[in-house]
Amino acid sequence: MFFIASKLLWFLVAPVNLLLIIALAALWLRRLPVAALCLIALLVIGFAPIGAWMIEPLEDRFPPPPPDMPAPYGIIVLGGAIDDELGLSRGTTSLVEGAERLTQAVILARRFPDARIVYTGGTTALRGARSNEATDARELLIAMGVAPERILIETQSRNTDENARLTRDLVQPLASQHWLLVTSAWHMTRSMGLFRKAGFDLAAFPVDYRSLGPTGRWEPDISPLRGLRTFDLAVHEWVGLTAYWLTGRIDAWFPGP
Repeated sequence: MFFIASKLLWFLVAPVNLLLIIALAALWLRRLPVAALCLIALLVIGFAPIGAWMIEPLEDRFPPPPPDMPAPYGIIVLGGAIDDELGLSRGTTSLVEGAERLTQAVILARRFPDARIVYTGGTTALRGARSNEATDARELLIAMGVAPERILIETQSRNTDENARLTRDLVQPLASQHWLLVTSAWHMTRSMGLFRKAGFDLAAFPVDYRSLGPTGRWEPDISPLRGLRTFDLAVHEWVGLTAYWLTGRIDAWFPGP
């Protein structure tokens, strides 16, 4: 129920969606100044680095581990790299924005040949799905050279909270086992809080950055869609951190190293 409620609520209150809904309602009611303000807000969000400014603290919260880090017992890869429904329809594996989660998993598997690889991700479809992401990920990992016996998949989770709890149930982590968590940098803070809550001792391996960081120089983007997407992601993560902390799913509002 929490999953369905959160998805439906976010669809309605996601900033870009909300601005579009208000603008359309204002046009219908002939409130042109309100519609114009919504349009201006969308343009500012799209072209200005507002989303990057908001997402940068999330991406910088957990830096990458040092090159000489000790070998982990296992590597946990969060879903978000594959569109399983699209792949099923087209008869192929369809990678999406978070594909670096999967490609980095292959690199880490070769770097740490004794580590177990756990891919966690079911489906986010509200009405159920004909396939699941983790199964597709396993096939792709094997095709890229990872030995099948090293791979475990968790196929039922629909959000990050379920990723953590169902992965715990699958692998039964021990206090002596040190794990590595691979997910998008903007998603890492909430993910680390949830996996710690589930009982894992783990380090972060962030990928798929959206901001340039403190040494980067921002330049205007000719397409506002990226700015709108980054802004929505940032708001979603900050809201998610607050909601998960208030409901006791994570122990700190802003988990840190």
